[in-house]
Amino acid sequence: MTGHPEVEPYASGLLEVGDGNQIHWETAGNPDGIPALLVHGGPGSGCVPGMRRPFDPEVYRIIAFDQRGCGRSTPHAGDAAVGLAHNTTHHLVADMELLREHLGVRRWLLAGWSWGTTLSLAYAQRHPDRVTALALTAVTTTGPADVEWITRDVGRLFPEAWARFRDQVPLEDRDGSLADAYARLLADPDPGVRDKAARDWCDWEASHVDVDGTRPPPTRYADPVYRMCFARLVTHYWRHAAWLPDGELLRNVGRIADLPAVLIHGRLDLSCPSDVAWRLAQGWPAARLHLVHGAGHSSGGVMADHLAEFLDEFSRRARRGAVRGGGGS
Repeated sequence: MTGHPEVEPYASGLLEVGDGNQIHWETAGNPDGIPALLVHGGPGSGCVPGMRRPFDPEVYRIIAFDQRGCGRSTPHAGDAAVGLAHNTTHHLVADMELLREHLGVRRWLLAGWSWGTTLSLAYAQRHPDRVTALALTAVTTTGPADVEWITRDVGRLFPEAWARFRDQVPLEDRDGSLADAYARLLADPDPGVRDKAARDWCDWEASHVDVDGTRPPPTRYADPVYRMCFARLVTHYWRHAAWLPDGELLRNVGRIADLPAVLIHGRLDLSCPSDVAWRLAQGWPAARLHLVHGAGHSSGGVMADHLAEFLDEFSRRARRGAVRGGGGS
């Protein structure tokens, strides 16, 4: 599956969302098509054009946005002077609602990747009447256990890389929260300390995302502004476990149990263990779970095929009127 041909946005802009923030948005595909919101990962990764490829541009109105502080949104967290006090999961959920209203969308499909699955679930459980379906790839709920896993426990599988990651923080911080420790380094008055912390954090991210150790680090990690933005936002969200009560997204899945969904997860995803996707599916009768053998924390290959299959099936049902509020805006 190579996806649909790339299409350019037909509209874009910056939306004022409060607290001095503007979020960048863009729409592509069919202006009268099925609204679908792309919810990027990270936190802090920003949207990229390839996220549109699974969507048929003749069928879907493809809406992308950069979450607060990243991508083309302003102010940008790559500037260490930019505060993060007004950048939380609750703010992002509210931003999504403002964007929906701004674009005149009644209900939309949410397509989230990695951190974007947490944000999509939080939004859908708060606003189930605004959602037609969910397509979630590399599923995580960003709870305390998820953060402990990704910053400490998975180090048992990457002992050399994890030891380097741990040893960059002060000795007295090594037995505590590593997300907290790195957040402090990223706020250090010395720009050299901040830059090194961002590099070290991104090096660790690259190590556990790559299952077989053969892929080079993402090229965007070479950009010091991107590195700083990404490291600051990830540590900010992880150290607060996304500001969600532990287990809330699993407990409240009943609120969206009737929404059609696909959960696509790599069996070998070492960044986000597959038990989270499996546990969600147990309480979600309308969800289809795909645990993809041999796949890690990825969105390509067979995983992209499953996503495209779900989107095509959903669009056929929407055109037949089998999905409540699934067509148009």
